[in-house]
Amino acid sequence: MQPQPHIPPATANAAISEALKSQRSRKNRGSYSCGRCGQPKKGHVCHLPPLDVPSTPIAPEPVTSIAAAASSTRSTVVSLSSAPLRQSFTNLRRALSFDDDVDARDEPDPTDLTDLNLDTEIVQPGRFHAVALWEVLKRLPPSGLLMAARVCKGWRETARKMWKAAEELRIRVPKRAQIGYVGSLLQKCPGLVTLSLKLESDFDATTLACIAFSCPNLEVLEILTCGAAVNRISGDELGRFVSNKRGLKSLKMEGCSNLGGFSLTSTSLSTLWLSDLHSLSKMIFNCPNLIEISLEFSQQEGDSTDLVTMVDGLGRTCTRLQNIHIASLKLSHTVVLALTAVNFRCLRMLSLVLGIDITDASVDVISSSYTNLELLDLSGSSITDTGLGMICDVLPDTLSKLLVALCPNITSSGIQFATAQLPLLELMDCGMTVSDPNSDNPSTPQKTPGYNQKMFIKHKRMKKLSLWGCSSLDALFLNCPELKDLNLNSCNNLQPESLVIQCPKLEIVHALGCQKLLTVAIRKQVSENFAAGENHMTRKRLADGSKRIQAPPLLYQETREDDENYPAKKRRKIEREVCTIID
Repeated sequence: MQPQPHIPPATANAAISEALKSQRSRKNRGSYSCGRCGQPKKGHVCHLPPLDVPSTPIAPEPVTSIAAAASSTRSTVVSLSSAPLRQSFTNLRRALSFDDDVDARDEPDPTDLTDLNLDTEIVQPGRFHAVALWEVLKRLPPSGLLMAARVCKGWRETARKMWKAAEELRIRVPKRAQIGYVGSLLQKCPGLVTLSLKLESDFDATTLACIAFSCPNLEVLEILTCGAAVNRISGDELGRFVSNKRGLKSLKMEGCSNLGGFSLTSTSLSTLWLSDLHSLSKMIFNCPNLIEISLEFSQQEGDSTDLVTMVDGLGRTCTRLQNIHIASLKLSHTVVLALTAVNFRCLRMLSLVLGIDITDASVDVISSSYTNLELLDLSGSSITDTGLGMICDVLPDTLSKLLVALCPNITSSGIQFATAQLPLLELMDCGMTVSDPNSDNPSTPQKTPGYNQKMFIKHKRMKKLSLWGCSSLDALFLNCPELKDLNLNSCNNLQPESLVIQCPKLEIVHALGCQKLLTVAIRKQVSENFAAGENHMTRKRLADGSKRIQAPPLLYQETREDDENYPAKKRRKIEREVCTIID
């Protein structure tokens, strides 16, 4: 037996302390589960590739930006989509975009996420599948997405890839937000294609430069102002931005009262919307591929803009224009002559709004020069029933949208003639045409002798009809099997007993400012029309001579009503609302 070496007591105590410390450190060394697949590490070989760790850490958001985004969910709205989706969008209502607002965005295919290098199995914590996590996170606002990135490494990587893959971003900038708020969000989206900013704060050249630097692939830019926000962009700054963004295809900007004058040069720009323009010294459009233009001028007095020179310049440099919308109090017959002189061969939609000096002579020039128009908007002009007759004589085979609101010289006879002579008409706006000129308050019913008019409209393709403000209309007969939207706001002289609606597909009726009995009559007639349409179901005669009648679908469904064993509390009757009436 070998003698044991002598160990001093101090050395033994130090060794014991070191062993205990090592044991405690081993107990705190981490989880026994794999960080990638969640399986136990003992005897386990992970088949998943390691997570891509970014070379540079993600810069945290400024405290002020995160607090502003997290304090109110309404302050910021984001729309994130996977890389394969590239959808155009529009929120502004113009005469050039009266098509049905259909959200054509489909749910993304999970197979489209493979090019984002997501873990196809599990993302920690909670063993969350990557595709499901992507679907959840993309529905969060920026504040929620920033908070989700702090949960764990897997969520942070998924959020980072989501920001990186985003092609469409819609932001509502709060009133007190600074430039760092917008810049911090844009830096996360290097592949951004569509950007929409709804500003509650002022918009200046610094914000525009931040957009130009952070979004190299930008194709669609929309700037909306609300509240007391002021657009301080000048014409020179806007011209430099457009010329430097060579891939920009669509530019829509509100509050352009400080432009003064501008010169836009771009070979890629195809859509241009500018509103609140005033006293422009020059307007140069060097955009050969421009297809749609919308220019809305403010209604302030003292506007010195030369519209004739502007139209001449458009005719020389933008020969491919298809849609033209101009809203200005300075529109006149001279401007119409200049517009017809340039002869836009591809013109399909023409909107000249608030031109009091536009008369039947202007309609004659337009109808003789542009015979392929699909939309014509002459709202606020001085045309009469004779001008409507000219339109019907020249455009019966192409015109599908006609807007003549705020034209006091048009009567119910002219409207009836136009609907009878335009077989392709799908939308017609006749607001404030058949109105009582002696009634200062259209919400107060006044029956002036000689101004009570009747209207009979029968059309096979009409889908939207607007008669708002027609206070002299006391009788209305509609026979439009395809009509879906009817506007009767402020038709306070319309009597319930003189109203006949034969429109089985009617979905929405606007009846603000109408009599209460009129609303009841509308609801009753629409319900009867729908029931009558459902009764005309297809029938099939059987071999024994009897008939099989098809039940009306979705009118009502009874769930196991005849089953005695089925609980009574689960028996229900599902009814579909036929039409929505807004009053």
